Amino acid sequence: MCLALPGEIIKFVDENNALVKFGGSEIQINLSFVENAKVGDYVIAHSGFALSLLDTEEAEKTFSVWREYEESMEG
Repeated sequence: MCLALPGEIIKFVDENNALVKFGGSEIQINLSFVENAKVGDYVIAHSGFALSLLDTEEAEKTFSVWREYEESMEG
């Protein structure tokens, strides 16, 4: 089973790669599988490749659910 969280594109490295912010980490992700990605967009990535774009509203919903999960695990 895989878990994917949204990451925000913060800077293009070249035509097909960008730095994507996942929480406190910035990871270089290949964007070849998504069209028209731009800085500020959110992507779902796995194994170094962006698989899809995610709108801001959906990304925020995902972050909210993730925060609830983390809080529930803290006891």
